[in-house]
Amino acid sequence: MSAQVLMVQGTMSSVGKSLMVAALCRIFKQDGFSVAPFKAQNMALNSYATRDGREVGRAQAMQAEAAGVDVTAEMNPVLIKPEADSFAQIVVMGKPWARLPAGEYMRRRGELWDTVTRALDALRTKYDLVVIEGAGSPAELNLRLGDLVNMAIAEYADAPVLLVGDIDRGGIFAQLIGTHTLLEASERARVKGFIVNKFRGDAHLFDDGVRILEARSGVRVLGVVPFIRDLRIADEDSVALETVSSEQSSVNSIDVAVIRLPHISNFDDFDPLRAEPDVTVRFVDRADDLRQPDLIILPGTKTTIADLKFLRERGLAARMVELARAGTPTLGICGGYQMLGIAIHDPDRVESDEPLVESLALLPVVTTFAAEKQTLRARARVVANHGLLANARDLEIAGYEIHMGRTPSPDNGAPLLRVTARGENVVVDFDGVVAADGWMAGTYFHGLFENDALRRTLLANLAARRGLARAATNTRFDRGTAYDRLADIVRTHLDMDAIRQLVKNHG
Repeated sequence: MSAQVLMVQGTMSSVGKSLMVAALCRIFKQDGFSVAPFKAQNMALNSYATRDGREVGRAQAMQAEAAGVDVTAEMNPVLIKPEADSFAQIVVMGKPWARLPAGEYMRRRGELWDTVTRALDALRTKYDLVVIEGAGSPAELNLRLGDLVNMAIAEYADAPVLLVGDIDRGGIFAQLIGTHTLLEASERARVKGFIVNKFRGDAHLFDDGVRILEARSGVRVLGVVPFIRDLRIADEDSVALETVSSEQSSVNSIDVAVIRLPHISNFDDFDPLRAEPDVTVRFVDRADDLRQPDLIILPGTKTTIADLKFLRERGLAARMVELARAGTPTLGICGGYQMLGIAIHDPDRVESDEPLVESLALLPVVTTFAAEKQTLRARARVVANHGLLANARDLEIAGYEIHMGRTPSPDNGAPLLRVTARGENVVVDFDGVVAADGWMAGTYFHGLFENDALRRTLLANLAARRGLARAATNTRFDRGTAYDRLADIVRTHLDMDAIRQLVKNHG
């Protein structure tokens, strides 16, 4: 039997489609359904490794987690990862397919229709319900030809569509009524409900607005969902950083400065730090904004060489080196780890036309890019035991790796981790490096801070270094609590009976 389907589209990017899909996945899971998310084509730098070593958008991994299932490549068959100079890496069914300029992908995306529909069909044989997410707006008239992700997939699946608008941005009537009006008649008939998202204040103040939307469009408003603060659920793209980049540290908090690279990836790595009450995480892209943090983190990036150039042009590289050499604790993750090394070799021109680029020379490692991408979940034990990692030896951690480069552990540096498993395979390998004084380190492991014991130990070391009294805690970072909170709020403010009936009628 083929699963029932429900589709969530939006009036534009970042109106809350991804979170709405996550909420619906959680609600239907709570109601006893086996449910899976699906997004035919996703453009994002935040990605995640599936259990079988494939790469998908981080948002679909988050939605699958909300649904209580393991993410698979079928849930996001096409992932577009933008690079410098208007190129993008196209990942198809979790593996690199091509590196193309934007115009060339637009001409070729029709080749992927069969892949997309097969992926959706496969999910519909395994689950009771598939909640489909659109991308951007279905009313982008110049992008309709060759559409893979909005109304074309809705029509293929015969899915009822909920259209989400963001009232916090303003222009909610233009968003919802305008989008609806620009659709073809058959597509308008498929839109079965509007959702007004991110409302601040008393929703009854918008009762007249609901009546106007319904009268002008003939479409029911199925809910007015409030603006939800401090949710700590992985965001899809770096637009979300606009809301956290101005966070200010206090004299009694641990100040963490994350470098906001142009192609920053997997910045949800830092959500567990942001959830700590005595930690301030600042995303900075100017040298003056670095100030004197307790920890500098150079995060992952899709384009290491281009973003290294950005650091130098902005004066960030010089300031980071100055602070690090003066003893400021510094941690590089994935592409950030590569930048902290001595040099990056790119003999096959994987990232740029430069075969050799000098990096920041803060760690004694050299990276060589390879054509094959490593995309694996992994487990490891901490082997370092000083500086940032004092008292952390033998802690077992889990994470994932997504990178093109290979960075062998140097003879003159202490490794950070002993890797014990990659995917389903038991391995004996080392990852990362820790400088002699212990306060500078790099690793390929994403998800490092989600390991509660390691996070607590690292923060305790930073606090002790500053002379701060940090209360002993057993804080546990649990996204499940956030999914339940999201589901409770959305369930309260949406007409779930009407949505269930829509699903049933199209089953």
